[in-house]
Amino acid sequence: MAAPLIPQLLLLFILGTANFFPIGVVSTTFTITNQCDYTVWPGILSNADVAPLPTTGFALQKGETRTISPPASWGGRLWGRTHCSEDSTGKFSCITGDCGSGKVECSGAGAAPPATLAEFKLDGYGGQDFFDVSLVDGYNLPVLVSPQGGSGQNCSSTGCVVDLNGACPSDLKVVSEAGEGVACKSADGAYATPDTCKPTSYSLAFKNACPRAYSYAYDDKTSTFTCSSADYAITFCPTPSTR
Repeated sequence: MAAPLIPQLLLLFILGTANFFPIGVVSTTFTITNQCDYTVWPGILSNADVAPLPTTGFALQKGETRTISPPASWGGRLWGRTHCSEDSTGKFSCITGDCGSGKVECSGAGAAPPATLAEFKLDGYGGQDFFDVSLVDGYNLPVLVSPQGGSGQNCSSTGCVVDLNGACPSDLKVVSEAGEGVACKSADGAYATPDTCKPTSYSLAFKNACPRAYSYAYDDKTSTFTCSSADYAITFCPTPSTR
């Protein structure tokens, strides 16, 4: 006896529409682009309460783009390492943003300050993504984070797109062997509360140059952004007019 036609058609409909409406959580994507005139080695550190990503560090040549897909509810930080090389023993190190692993992969180690940080907590409170670009640990290169799609009252681009190394005070400047300013240290101390941790003249200079970036601890009101259901473009050395 032939099977009833209607259940067969219903099954075909479900299977056919699954390609258009996949079941389950759709992963966020990070599209990381290097617009600098030099190679950047992105580093990635996951928060302690989430699993590390399949890659924790890689090389990104001038003009190159790479896309990664963190899992739902991922949290962590990304940054760019610069002026990197291997010594005669094969040990890998960078003048700025070095994670101390001795390899291109950071493998659970974070950036040595100073480094410009892009920080994320996906699918956080209220199902929103929280993100910022932080100069609290200093600055080494321009970074822009731009939501792609998504929605929210504060779902907009943030970052620091200007070169702060040239104007960095001499006592905070990190220089290469050639004497070039390649990073700018933070002058902030470690404080426990917003009342005791006030912006310094140095962090105010960062804030004036990059008003959307996190420039000192507790600088939340103007520097933390939220989106729902967005992908993110992370750009090193973006065009300055995009600030």
